[in-house]
Amino acid sequence: MSDVGDLLSRIGLRAAADAVHALLSHAQKSKMSHRVLLEQLVELELRERDARNLLRRTKAATLGTFKPLDQFEWTHPKQIDRERYEHLLSLDFIENAENVLLRGPAGVGKSTLAQNLGLRALEKGYTVRFSTLNAALADLLRQESLPATARRLKRYVAPDLLILDELGYIPCDRRAADLLFHIVSRRHEQRSIVITTNLPFKQWGTVFQDASCLGPLIDRFAQDCHVLDIEAESYRRRKAPPGPRPTRETRKRRR
Repeated sequence: MSDVGDLLSRIGLRAAADAVHALLSHAQKSKMSHRVLLEQLVELELRERDARNLLRRTKAATLGTFKPLDQFEWTHPKQIDRERYEHLLSLDFIENAENVLLRGPAGVGKSTLAQNLGLRALEKGYTVRFSTLNAALADLLRQESLPATARRLKRYVAPDLLILDELGYIPCDRRAADLLFHIVSRRHEQRSIVITTNLPFKQWGTVFQDASCLGPLIDRFAQDCHVLDIEAESYRRRKAPPGPRPTRETRKRRR
């Protein structure tokens, strides 16, 4: 049995040796037919390949740590279209190369909802890339030549789903805006983008100041876009411990 397992490994079988040996031993003891043995061996190998593929895609996705969806407090926001979000979890928007905008003030769960969309996409076999907008643009701007920038752009153009988090918190210069426009244009009607932001479209100009590409960028992104607005108090602010009570001297200074 050991020799057979070693031979299977040499021809490229990726299943763990212990699992293969256990299957072969079971097949021998139960007098399993060759056909059934081959079917179970193939199923074992496919499970191992799927697990390795998911591990590789998960590592490349860089989703980070986040709260699972079953812990999301749907009753906290004053406004959120839960039904629309649950429809997004079907991932039809990826199949149709549509975009998603998660919009609301800081600390209301936009990133968590975006990351859970990314996780669902990974589980369904898609490739995913998650990054804050600032980190993605800084990564591209660090490249020292046009060929290097073109190679690095593939990191943000190639995945089935690109998630860009936190648009609106840090201003971007014209070159950064041009890079984002390039990403959006390359993915337009081909692959999906999820963006989280605290700003309506009309205020994106406060982030991309003097960027001539801003209008076309928004037009392309918004053309086939599911917008989910969240109105709520920040989770972090709500759960923060109360500050110390002011002393008598502090109250005097305030007067």
